[in-house]
Amino acid sequence: MKAIHLHVRGGPEQLIYEDAPKPSLKCGDALVRVHSCAITRTELTWPETYTTQNGADRLPTIPGHEISGVVEAVGPNAVDAKVGDQVYALADFWRDGAAAEYVAVNAADLAIKPENLNYTQAAAVPLAALTAWQALFDHAGLIAGQEILIHGATGGVGSFAVQLARWRGAFVVGTARADHLELAQQLGVDKVIDYTANRFEDAVRDADVVFDTVGGETLERSWDVVRRGGVLVTIVSDGAPPDMAERHGVRGMFFIVKPSRAELREITRLIEAGKLRPLIEATFPLERAREAFEHGASGHNHGKIVLQVTRDTAADRDVFAPQKAA
Repeated sequence: MKAIHLHVRGGPEQLIYEDAPKPSLKCGDALVRVHSCAITRTELTWPETYTTQNGADRLPTIPGHEISGVVEAVGPNAVDAKVGDQVYALADFWRDGAAAEYVAVNAADLAIKPENLNYTQAAAVPLAALTAWQALFDHAGLIAGQEILIHGATGGVGSFAVQLARWRGAFVVGTARADHLELAQQLGVDKVIDYTANRFEDAVRDADVVFDTVGGETLERSWDVVRRGGVLVTIVSDGAPPDMAERHGVRGMFFIVKPSRAELREITRLIEAGKLRPLIEATFPLERAREAFEHGASGHNHGKIVLQVTRDTAADRDVFAPQKAA
């Protein structure tokens, strides 16, 4: 098969498009013929990209862990997966990813892809939507009537967080760049803050929840806008130290998203009902993965970057250009 390999640790300059052996299946695995694979701009810096869960080196490695495709084979004890299923999933970070023509995935992590999304659109969902779902509902416990501040409201994760918070019945405040303000409103932000021109601290007080996808100074300044007893959730580094949370009287946490078939099924239901939609910043063919990662590294993207691996369905043709939300 063709795949994108990293033979050494590094950035996009180390990505090589080359032949690779088709992955073998372990107990509980399914082999997926990849149609599309979304990427995350920071994943080339993750330890998981280069090692097994017990810390052993696993170079050469294949990036990309947001998958859409068709089940081609199943291993022993594969759970609820059968050949021919049209699926999508967030794959295990500690194993080779889906920037390849085939990927071996824990079958228990696969969900049937939404009927109203093509493979390219479906690949933009798993990591971003699961991260937003787990941040808002599993960790923050967001409920109707609460106020939530979402940093990076038009990014891959932030855009799903906005839509999910609006669906849950929260009042949504979001930060975005000036040229993304209209998009933020279309997604469902009730109060949009142009962070290039205004300090969010001047517009937000006593938020029930802050969801941070930006980190750095933005995260540091966010502690002061959460009400006492509120929640601050971040996905950027380990940015919620207990002493900081205690000082401000809030619950603070950092987490890493986990695969979840059950939650993906809920997300699928919302997508098919028209309550959620993915945003795609740009799409690239597999052989241009280096260019795709370079594009992502520039930051300030609205939505996900997707590698299209298989061009064999009418619904997925002719999308090798920046894709705006419909």
